[in-house]
Amino acid sequence: MAVTAGDPRIVGSVQPTAADRRPRAGGYPDDFDLQSYFLHDVPPEVAADGAGHQREEADIAFQEPCPFTRWPAVATTVLAGRDDRFFPFAFQDRVAHDRLGIEARRLPGGHLTALSQPDAVTHALLAGS
Repeated sequence: MAVTAGDPRIVGSVQPTAADRRPRAGGYPDDFDLQSYFLHDVPPEVAADGAGHQREEADIAFQEPCPFTRWPAVATTVLAGRDDRFFPFAFQDRVAHDRLGIEARRLPGGHLTALSQPDAVTHALLAGS
């Protein structure tokens, strides 16, 4: 299944605004490109190690709505990469606010912050516990 940045199937009823589309103004392609949107800040050796683990996305992730009607009653923290080219931080922050009533915590890194900035993710998770 081909997916482009800002595809409404990914975000449900929350649509990107003009501000959310700013990365495209930076010359990033409209069509999904793994390097441009996901791997741009991942160390090359980490990206190379992950290449052998790639597999197709399950279509059900884009075809079936989530079956629960509200989030479980547990503490929730939203971590978002400030340099995410696929889901810009402003968009992620708005979704967190609209759906959960909380602000996203801005972390260094792009879409794969756990791979590009593992120490920052670890610190943010431990700080929230």
